[in-house]
Amino acid sequence: MSVRRSPQTVDGLLPSPEPVRFVAEDGTAVEPPAGYAEPAGEHLVEAYRRMVLGRRFDRQATALTKQGRLAVYPSSRGQEACQIAGVLALREDDWLFPTYRDSVALVSRGLDPVEVLTLLRGGWHCGYDPAATRVAPQCTPLATQTIHAVGMAEAMRRKGEDGVVMAFIGDGGTSEGDFHEALNYAAVLRAPVVFLVQNNKYAISVPLAKQSAAPALAYKGIGYGIPSEQVDGNDLVAVLSVLTAAVTHARTGGGPFLVEAHTYRMDPHTNADDPTRYRESQEVEQWESADPLARLETYLRGRGLLGAEDVAAAHQAAEEYAARLREAMNADPEADPFELFDHVFAEPTPQLHEQRALLASELTARED
Repeated sequence: MSVRRSPQTVDGLLPSPEPVRFVAEDGTAVEPPAGYAEPAGEHLVEAYRRMVLGRRFDRQATALTKQGRLAVYPSSRGQEACQIAGVLALREDDWLFPTYRDSVALVSRGLDPVEVLTLLRGGWHCGYDPAATRVAPQCTPLATQTIHAVGMAEAMRRKGEDGVVMAFIGDGGTSEGDFHEALNYAAVLRAPVVFLVQNNKYAISVPLAKQSAAPALAYKGIGYGIPSEQVDGNDLVAVLSVLTAAVTHARTGGGPFLVEAHTYRMDPHTNADDPTRYRESQEVEQWESADPLARLETYLRGRGLLGAEDVAAAHQAAEEYAARLREAMNADPEADPFELFDHVFAEPTPQLHEQRALLASELTARED
């Protein structure tokens, strides 16, 4: 379903006064705003399975950093509803532009988890084929992928394709100039792109109140003429409904759409972070009670769409998935040191030839 917005009036751009929600923290249903339809039951059950698998993947990846198998890992525990809903709202021929914290979205999209973790393992490339998967490389520089996403959306439109691009971004990224340039560029071109802001309340250690004085980040779209919405990011039902409407809006010629999902990063920024230095344990405990996975499970059980056997099967599948990932990651990668000189220039410079020869001589000397 599409929520059509008129760009001619401010009222047509404004987000809902309060974040859209379908399910309360305790898993009971609430009345959503007019214009949003609840996703089909089978889609919600599939989302639950993917959330269980994504949560287990995230825990396993975190453990791999402690074992030295990953150089770094930014956990997204607590943000699964945003990432799973974002993937489910897209078609296979749509494009996804993720940040470094969106690995769960990538494995939910069907990418090989070992390839997803290649960059975080220390590889020089993203690990997967962006053209084949229609997933851009995970972006570490804040907000730069938003401009790339707009460019891809405009390219698809000019080629006559009806595809949509979804760009994930964190709340900290909205403070970057690239984000605002992307919004303006998208609005002027009426590019079919959806910006999903996962507002997890902290840009590393900087709280939202020190980033923006806006009533909500969703209001950032108004100045650029982009219709916007805010949603409870821990309510998968609501996020999927809102994003489905936003994608339909973009696909049917409505232009860009901005969605802010209010969520929370339960774990440290990365394995190198100590969140106790900037947030209180009571705050974390409060958000634990709004866990998106537990909330969806309670809701689906209450509707009779999910039983004990279904829950057990989902967790068993996730454990098997994690076991396969552990086995694959325990194998040391075969690194070719001469790849350092590949793809630097189309034609290697004399200096690169010289450096390559120097490395070759040093490796030969070691072997001798």
